[in-house]
Amino acid sequence: MTMDLSRLSLSELKKLQQDVNVLISNHSKEAVVKARKDILEIAQSVGLTVDQLLNGKPEKSVKKVTAQYENPKNTAEQWTGRGRKPRWIIEAIESGAKLEDLKTKAAS
Repeated sequence: MTMDLSRLSLSELKKLQQDVNVLISNHSKEAVVKARKDILEIAQSVGLTVDQLLNGKPEKSVKKVTAQYENPKNTAEQWTGRGRKPRWIIEAIESGAKLEDLKTKAAS
């Protein structure tokens, strides 16, 4: 659609300019609403929140590892068998115990 604007009066041009500004503003608002909706749908489709999606930091699922060993003198002290050996394991082994002796009942 082509319009010959040179034939319009100054007041008609100003009215047209005002109408165009209103339309631009409305279209911009609609584009933002659509973009937000699209972003939310994308985040939900991959199981993330919008914040996680935009920051690129999805939450890590943490698996709890079951303790494999426990201190026979204090059963509240337990060790999964991963990482550095706790002091009570080292002391028990130095005292002649075998690592197998310290296995939890559930791990046996």
